[in-house]
Amino acid sequence: MKLNKAFSYSKIFVIGSGFLTLMLVWTFYNAYMPLILGGFIESRAIRGAIMGLDNLLAVLLIPIIGAWSDQVKTRIGKRLPFIIIGMPIAALFFILIPYGAAVSFWLLITIDIIFLLAMTLFRAPVIALMPDHTPTDKRSSANGVINFMGGIGSIIALFGLSLLYDWDRTYPFLAAGLLLLLTFILLFTTVDRNPPYGSSTAADLEETKVSHSFITDFRQLTKPEFKGPLLILLAIFVYFIGYAGVEALFTVYAVEYLNMKESAAGVTLGFFSLAFLLFAIPAGILGNKWGKLPLMRAGLMLQPIFFISIPLLPLLQSQFPALNEILLLQIILFSGGITWALVNVQAYPLVADLGGKDKIGFFTGLYYLFSMAAAIIAPSILGLMMDLFTHPALFYSSAISFVLAFYLLRKGSRHIS
Repeated sequence: MKLNKAFSYSKIFVIGSGFLTLMLVWTFYNAYMPLILGGFIESRAIRGAIMGLDNLLAVLLIPIIGAWSDQVKTRIGKRLPFIIIGMPIAALFFILIPYGAAVSFWLLITIDIIFLLAMTLFRAPVIALMPDHTPTDKRSSANGVINFMGGIGSIIALFGLSLLYDWDRTYPFLAAGLLLLLTFILLFTTVDRNPPYGSSTAADLEETKVSHSFITDFRQLTKPEFKGPLLILLAIFVYFIGYAGVEALFTVYAVEYLNMKESAAGVTLGFFSLAFLLFAIPAGILGNKWGKLPLMRAGLMLQPIFFISIPLLPLLQSQFPALNEILLLQIILFSGGITWALVNVQAYPLVADLGGKDKIGFFTGLYYLFSMAAAIIAPSILGLMMDLFTHPALFYSSAISFVLAFYLLRKGSRHIS
C-alpha cells in the first residue's frame, strides 16, 4: 500500500521536465551548431561528422554510465550524483558555445566536447528516474508522459529559442542553459533519494541495446532464416540516414542556399517536428487498424515526393513571384512530418514483432543498433553530397534513401509473410 502511495503522476511530470529540457537543448544544438561551425568550416561533410559525435559518444559511454548509476550508493541515491555533476556543467558550457565561437575554432571545439561529455554523463540517470519512481504496471503510460514532454521540448527549441537567435546569438544558449539549471534544481529538490521502485535500468537503455547487439547478436543476422528481418533492418538504417541528415543539415541549406535568416530556418524546421508530435498517436492507431507494413510503405512512398519538391521551390517562385516560398516550405515540411510519423511510429513495434516473444530483446537491440548507426554517419554522408553536388543534394540524397528503404522493406516483408 505504501508503494502505491509513493507513485504520483505529478512527480512523473517533474521527472519529465528533465527529458523536456534535454530534448530542448539537443534540438537547438542540432539545428544551430552546424551554422556556428560554418563560420570556420566550409565543408558540410566535416560539419556533419562533428555533428555525429554526440551519437557516437552516446553509444560508447552511456551504457557504462547507466550501469555505473545502477551500482553506486550514496546518501543522495544512485542517480543524483551524476545529475549534480552533469547538468550544471552542461548548462554552463552550452551557454559558453557562442562565446567560444567568437574567440577561436579550437576554443569552440573544446567547449563543445566538454558540453557533450556532460550531457552524456546525466542522460542515462535522468531517463532512469522514471522507472525508479514508477511501478511496472504504470510504466507504459508514464513513458508516454516522458516522451510527450520531450516532444514539447523540441517544439519550444525550434519555435521559441529560434526567435531569440534574431535578437542576439547568445540569448537562446543562455535561456536554454538557465532552463537546464532550473530543471536541475527542480529534480534535486523533488526526486526521492531512495525511490520505491528503484532497480537496475542500464540494460533498458537504447545505447546499451546497441552495444549488446553489436557484440553478441549482429553475426546471427547472417543466418538464412534472418534474411527477411535483415532486409527490414537495412531499410530502417537507410531511411534513418535520409531523416537524420536532413534534421542535422536543414538549417545549413536554408541559410546558405535560400538566404533565410537563421531564426527563420529553425522555426521552419519546427513544422516538421510539430507535425510528427501531433500525428504520432494517430499514426499508431492507424497502424493497429491497417497494419504496420502498409502504413510504413505508404510513408516511404510519400516522403521522397515532399523532399524532392523542396529544391524546386526557388524555381517555382521565380515563375510566380507572388508565391510565399517560406510558407510553401513550411507546408511541405509539415506534410513531411506527417509521413515521417507513418513510417517511424510503426518501425520499432514491427521489428519487436519479428522474432515473437522469445526474441523481443534481441530485435530491440538490433533496431537501436541500425537506427543509431545511421544517425552517427548520416550528417557526414549527406554533407558530403552537398559538398559534391551543391545544397539541393541534401534532399535528393534523402529522397533516394527513402526510395531504397521502400524497396528493402518490400523485399524483406516477403520473407517474413
